[in-house]
Order: sequence, then structure tokens, then C-alpha cells
Amino acid sequence: MKSSYSAGDGGQCVEVARTDTLFHVRDSKQIMGPVLTVAPTGWTAFLRMAAGTTEL
Repeated sequence: MKSSYSAGDGGQCVEVARTDTLFHVRDSKQIMGPVLTVAPTGWTAFLRMAAGTTEL
């Protein structure tokens, strides 16, 4: 899934892929670059922090 802020013209965004047990995040401009892999609990904590809430 790509960021909803991506204009489709190669702008700055990240891609997130979910497997059964992990979330994988990468820079869409560096598809062969490093991938951040986190457990669902870590991903949920990140989303809560980014949203400024404790509920999701």
C-alpha cells in the first residue's frame, strides 16, 4: 500500500506490506534498499504515536 499523499509521479512516500505476522516498510524510491520489519504490536504503537492517540 502506498501513502495517500503520493501523487504517483515519484514523489516522497513509503510502501507498507503486511504478512501474517509482520509489517514491512520501505522507501518507494529505493525498492532495492533496506526494509524496516516490525511486529504488529510495534506497527500499532507507531500508528498510535503518529496519530497522537492511544486508540486505534
